[in-house]
Amino acid sequence: MPPFTAWDDTNAPTRPAHCSPAIRSVLDFIERNFADPIPLTELAALCGLSLHRFVTVFRSQVGVPPHQYVCRTRVRHARTLLRQGVPLAAAALDAGFCDQSHLSRHFKRQCGVTPGHFAGTLDAAA
Repeated sequence: MPPFTAWDDTNAPTRPAHCSPAIRSVLDFIERNFADPIPLTELAALCGLSLHRFVTVFRSQVGVPPHQYVCRTRVRHARTLLRQGVPLAAAALDAGFCDQSHLSRHFKRQCGVTPGHFAGTLDAAA
């Protein structure tokens, strides 16, 4: 069975070509800390902006709201772990999701299939 295009890394968060240094510092922070809870207030403080202004600026420069960017980063990491054969529950926790069902919701929304189906297809292809 050929892999679905939704599974490739084209949906992974990418660095926008033109974003301010403040937003770049937030993106770096997210990449380093995606597995931990990341309050929006903390991200806004990194930029020196109010919460509302931060969300507006982030969305305009990155293309998605901060929470969605964090979730996409976590799903990208979970896909990497699943490709390495890590069990679903462990991949979910390591990627920063509170449990396997939390990963499943975001994974299916982003990739179009459940993480179990994704991992099963990888096993069948090997």
